Amino acid sequence: MVVVGAVLGPTFLANAFLATNTVPSLTYSVVAGPVLALVVVPAVVGSLAERGVAESALLLRRLSTRLVLIATALALLLVLVSPALAWSLTLGVSAGAEREQAQRLTTTLLVLVAPQVVLYTVAALGAAAQQARERFALAAAAPALENVGLMLTMVAAAVLHGSGRDVAEAPDGLVVLLGAGATLSVAVHAAVQVFGAARVGLSVRPVRGWRTDPAARRTADRLRSSVAVAALPAGAFYALLACSATVRGGVLVFQMAYSVYSLPAALGARSITTAVLPGLSAAARAGDRWRYASSWRQAFSYVLMAGVPALFLLVGFSGPAADLLANGELRTPELVAALAACIAVLGVAQLSAGVHEIGRQALFARLDVSGPRRAGTVVFVATVLLAPACLLVPTGTPRLVALCGVVLLADTAAAAIVLVLLRRAIRPAAVLDRAATAATAAGAVAAMPVIGAGAVLTGTADGGRLLDVLVVTPLALLAVALFLLAWTAVRTRLPGAR
Repeated sequence: MVVVGAVLGPTFLANAFLATNTVPSLTYSVVAGPVLALVVVPAVVGSLAERGVAESALLLRRLSTRLVLIATALALLLVLVSPALAWSLTLGVSAGAEREQAQRLTTTLLVLVAPQVVLYTVAALGAAAQQARERFALAAAAPALENVGLMLTMVAAAVLHGSGRDVAEAPDGLVVLLGAGATLSVAVHAAVQVFGAARVGLSVRPVRGWRTDPAARRTADRLRSSVAVAALPAGAFYALLACSATVRGGVLVFQMAYSVYSLPAALGARSITTAVLPGLSAAARAGDRWRYASSWRQAFSYVLMAGVPALFLLVGFSGPAADLLANGELRTPELVAALAACIAVLGVAQLSAGVHEIGRQALFARLDVSGPRRAGTVVFVATVLLAPACLLVPTGTPRLVALCGVVLLADTAAAAIVLVLLRRAIRPAAVLDRAATAATAAGAVAAMPVIGAGAVLTGTADGGRLLDVLVVTPLALLAVALFLLAWTAVRTRLPGAR
């Protein structure tokens, strides 16, 4: 994202490229998206315990057949509706020849990235296979190859076509390079995930027979009933993209801030729950409510331990973070200020997002689809109602901050819903580890003065990026160290609290 901003700058071309490159992953969510692993992993774990590796591999291949066929149909549908999507993503471009050009190149980009729907499906199946065998390293690292490929694409674009071009000056060669490079990057990611699945003995190569396999049909039925869980948030995010596209460079600023917001969840909630999901699934399958509740409390306490420091760091150091991320064509005072404000708001939202993520994964481990669907519906309705209202806010920073506020409200509501549902599921067991919660609060109190001092120093000094790095880096490390020390001290003194 940083490289894209440096090369394309705050332009409607950047809006078009980033928005269209996001559409395939949102479309893939209709297949099942992020919930695919949450449904497939428990099914494969159960199959491994009951039927062994060979039958489990056959189950996965049969599921792959159905999902790849559906993904292919959706990719073709994406091509057919690309003109309509292009229209919705270029509403901020001035009417006339510039808008016609913007719609044309956006349509071209959508056609070039459409195959990513199939590639994301294959990659997700490969990652799920590895997680079911409790192999996490390659599955977690492989998505980084997409970023590497995208950076190489942007370097090639800068060398061949220069930087800062907007839709009126963008040649067809640049558009083809951007779309094809993005798709090839996803293809490399998918290939590595397929290799990882084969390495653990669970091929994802399609095979006939899913209709006659009861286990495959049951899993496919759960995936079908889970579509709304992923599709509704995807629809909500598309609404945010379309609204941010009304600001020149708005998609770039919003997605950069959103990437920062997603990082704590990826390192915290998703990595933690990826590790505990097989255990949660096994406890739920065995009907062991107390072991399930204990696993949930442990995972939730670790999510708080990761998310609370991230909240204070992102809010306190949003200005230096934005200054470091804004490079090349993106480095203007207005966009740096907009990015800082968005990072601060989404820095708060990431904690709610982490709780929502771990909560819905815990519900899926119980094969509960209705609860996550209910939370996803709330996110969708809140976003679709509130995001268009943000168009009434003045364009620029105020509108982008308002859109980030919509994310915060929707995530908080979804987190509250999954916590209530989990409380009902594990009653009379406790839903929170009181000692861990108290330790998290103590850690936050210990870290706040250091982060506050850093925010004041970076906000009043005018020494540029170098001074920001020299101030923020040691203070951030000190704040995290104080948080961990306080957390450990309180947690060890209250070992029996539940």
